Amino acid sequence: MNYRDENECILNIKQSRIPGKWRILGKARILLLALCLIFCTGLSGCGTKEAAEDPELLLGFSQLGSESAWRIGNTRDIEKKAGEYGVSLMLENANQKQENQIAAIRRFIAYKVDVIAFSPIVEEGWDNVLKEAKEAGIPVILVDRDVNTKEEGLTTCLIGADFYKEGVMAGEYLIRKTNALGKDHVKIVEITGTEDSTPMRQRQAGFMDTIRSDSRMEVITSVNGDFLKSRGAECMRELLKTYGNEIDVVYSHNDEMTLGALAEIEKAGLTPGKDIIIISIDGGQDAINVLKEGKINCIVECTPMLGSTLMETAQKLKRGETVDKLIHPEERYFSDEQDLTNLEPRGY
Repeated sequence: MNYRDENECILNIKQSRIPGKWRILGKARILLLALCLIFCTGLSGCGTKEAAEDPELLLGFSQLGSESAWRIGNTRDIEKKAGEYGVSLMLENANQKQENQIAAIRRFIAYKVDVIAFSPIVEEGWDNVLKEAKEAGIPVILVDRDVNTKEEGLTTCLIGADFYKEGVMAGEYLIRKTNALGKDHVKIVEITGTEDSTPMRQRQAGFMDTIRSDSRMEVITSVNGDFLKSRGAECMRELLKTYGNEIDVVYSHNDEMTLGALAEIEKAGLTPGKDIIIISIDGGQDAINVLKEGKINCIVECTPMLGSTLMETAQKLKRGETVDKLIHPEERYFSDEQDLTNLEPRGY
């Protein structure tokens, strides 16, 4: 019997908590549980340390969608790390609809999961379902994005990037680039992410706060690209019709929108990275490849690899431990100021 068999043995005894698992009742259940635990204890040298410490953790995770390489990479990493840590994962994809996420969270509550985690598509509208989770005694972890609630303490912590800092890094790069080019004035168009989402709000705020005191900077418009490649293309097409050669800089809130915009810039007979400074956020492999080609000038990293931190935090909460309210990964930026020849593969 290997560790996987051991883990399955324990999880099967969790009876009705995992849909489809059979139920053991009365004395027979207690006896079998004791025998299984005794047998599994002898095998505890196998598998990962984390899984051995918390083999019965049931985590419900609602992913907001699969709109980008970033989101797909985030989902894959969470699935992978759940397996490595011995966590039983109930994962649902909301397909960019808040009502789907709310329904998923209610299902997690009904299944009596140990911990709920979700990546909220927007910040507002979560009070009722989060109160239900709190009343059920289930801690809630926010992943990647924040929520805005009327009542304090409805969520336990947030695991994700410092979006405001990402905006700051983008603004700081633009100031350096403007200095290097010796420009007296730059006109900027901003393609934002999903309206009222945490990354949209904070990436915009960080960028604007950074360039505000520089009189050379002029943001001529901001348009909503919804974090989608197709919308990025549509936005850029309209921006070029309206402003044409006036555009000096495109500040895009994610790589997908940036990649959509690049094709439209080239169709208009302009060279992205030269005729127009391109600043993006995420750092996926496709965008890094284009950065190396010189068609993007700067990409601020926003790593989707949050799986290990999520599993470790969920295990701590299951054990009743206190966790930090904000847990940010270390992130950096990549630009035409750097030698990126030996940059490691991004993994998303």
